[in-house]
Amino acid sequence: MLPFALTAVSVVFAILAIQAKRLMTSAIWLAGVSALLSIVFYLLGAHLVAVVELSVGAGLVTVLFAFAISVAGDDAIDMQPVINRPLGIGIAVLFVLVLFFYAAQAGYTPAASPELESSLGEVLWQERGLDMLVQIVLIFSGVLGLLGLLAEAKAPLEGSVAEEISARRERDLNKMESQLSEPQEVSK
Repeated sequence: MLPFALTAVSVVFAILAIQAKRLMTSAIWLAGVSALLSIVFYLLGAHLVAVVELSVGAGLVTVLFAFAISVAGDDAIDMQPVINRPLGIGIAVLFVLVLFFYAAQAGYTPAASPELESSLGEVLWQERGLDMLVQIVLIFSGVLGLLGLLAEAKAPLEGSVAEEISARRERDLNKMESQLSEPQEVSK
């Protein structure tokens, strides 16, 4: 019963990620989805999949999203939907019904008896310790690399990097236009 409840909460998190107006908020909701799904995977006996989902899905992908959002800017999204709302809701409801139909047919049976089941700490650090250390080093080096890329010698930009580059190009273009118009005025 617990995996069904966690799956339902992760569906709610996914809906909140889609409806969020800010990109960073969406990235955080998606990290929550990955974290909850890793718990579901662990409860269903897929321990290795749970570890990979937690470290990559909730960890590394969230860091990469944060980097991409910091480069592109976290402006509010006011776009028109690709499909209309009733069709999208209908497709989502149909998908959830099919998912629960197949999940109910399979039934929930724990992977092993409680006496044989390993604890999360044993799975992470004793059985898959080297994998976890490599993933931790990769995530840590990724975060340090992002911090190095985002570090600036001057004061931080007020807007996004894309806005600053666009404004700099506009200033350069105006400067070149004024230089081109000056020789014509001198020759007259």
